[in-house]
Amino acid sequence: MAPLVDACGNDPSSFCEWVFDTTDSKRFAQFADWFISRPLRIALIVLIAWLVNTLARRAIRRLVDRLVRERSSGTRSPLMYLDRAHTDRLLERTERAHQRTVTMGAVLRGIATFAIFVLTLLLCLGELGVDLAPLIAGAGIAGIAVGLGAQSLVRDFLAGVFIVIEDQYGVGDTVDIGEAKGTVEKVTLRTTLVRDLEGTLWVVPNGEIKRVANKSQLWARAVVDLRVAYDADLDEALEVIRISATTVIENESRALEAPEVLGVESFIDGAVVIRVTVKTEPGAQFHIARELRARLKIALDAAGIQATPTALRPPGHENPGGPGQQEPAVKPASTM
Repeated sequence: MAPLVDACGNDPSSFCEWVFDTTDSKRFAQFADWFISRPLRIALIVLIAWLVNTLARRAIRRLVDRLVRERSSGTRSPLMYLDRAHTDRLLERTERAHQRTVTMGAVLRGIATFAIFVLTLLLCLGELGVDLAPLIAGAGIAGIAVGLGAQSLVRDFLAGVFIVIEDQYGVGDTVDIGEAKGTVEKVTLRTTLVRDLEGTLWVVPNGEIKRVANKSQLWARAVVDLRVAYDADLDEALEVIRISATTVIENESRALEAPEVLGVESFIDGAVVIRVTVKTEPGAQFHIARELRARLKIALDAAGIQATPTALRPPGHENPGGPGQQEPAVKPASTM
């Protein structure tokens, strides 16, 4: 057994052992092991690694293609309702999302190739007789240390990958991601930067984002609730609101559809709440909603329709006691 160990090592291959048994020569066995057996095993390892890498890259490419197709089909349906300018802007946004997805697919393929390369290199070194135990032990200790110290970093990175691949939001989108609400200024694989209405810049780690409300995807809707006095003529109020809202939207290039007067939404504090909605371009809903409120208020005032019941008006404007009640007399200030 000792001559076989000297010729082929402590873990002899079957080929080296066969050569040694056939020739009874230590040199022939060593030559066969180093120049035939080990190169064949290394070639087999490289071949398997190449196949695994090819399959992994193909799977990632298919995933990216599926995401691109889903995004394209989701974008195609709204295009029939948009004019040329709106369509061009939407297609431009879709193309940017497509490029981000393709880029992230390339990054994932690179990561997969690197991981397979490292594993293949270690296996080849093992075939060449390099003792891998210290390397693996050191790598394991380093991995545990990094895992404990940077687990939040890894979580942020993985969350950032899916944010980019799924195109959950992008730069310029108006989002609500918890405490941070505003416009996205920058998206990286680790953090998202959001500027709120007051100008505060929020830096949010991607791993802490549990849910996203994106107000800039494909289209948006401006929602305006108007209060009308309970005793006002409801039919007249609805007609005034409908005509005024239509006039406003005709002059708004970023409105996608005609306004809808949905009617009575609720009753609050003795007032009737009437809801008006308009489908708009992403990000335009806020401006259009403010414009609607201003113009509808002017139109209701011109028609003599009270926006709030008399009983709820501030003192000094109307009788604060409500209909049928006497306004309390003002007592003179006592003098000393």
